[in-house]
Amino acid sequence: MPFSFKLFIVDFCSFATPVIVTDTAPAMRIMQEEIFGPILPVLPYTSLKSVIDYINDRPRPLALYVFTRDRHMSDTVIAHTRSGGVTVNDCALHVAQHDLPFGGTGNSGMGHYHGMEGFIEFSKLRPVFHQAPLSSTAALTPPYGALAARVYQAIKKFPWLS
Repeated sequence: MPFSFKLFIVDFCSFATPVIVTDTAPAMRIMQEEIFGPILPVLPYTSLKSVIDYINDRPRPLALYVFTRDRHMSDTVIAHTRSGGVTVNDCALHVAQHDLPFGGTGNSGMGHYHGMEGFIEFSKLRPVFHQAPLSSTAALTPPYGALAARVYQAIKKFPWLS
């Protein structure tokens, strides 16, 4: 099913006209790759489940754009799919929110940047633990003393503890 479209670029304001592509099919290249441009392919659907299945049967997208007036529908799509980020009823605005993490998942990349999550992502968190001089774990390791023997004998009296 070949298709064609025209992309108009207005040089004086560096604006690319958004293009809506209809009559698409899942096998088309435009439906197989991430699109970094003002192109919106439209794929008709028969049920919300078919939309969710379509998204989940493919590599995880960098972004997911849900267009609906039904909040329950958008919440359902978001809850049952995986993507890098989500914008509802617009495009790419989740990227512009610098307090929100931005990044992909799966083939679209790993991790995220922006905000506190980005700071943590690009930092090396180094855990350091100092054992206190009187360690409670010492009682759990051999050699066991007389106290451990008395505790063991006491526990044997209660079958449900041993």
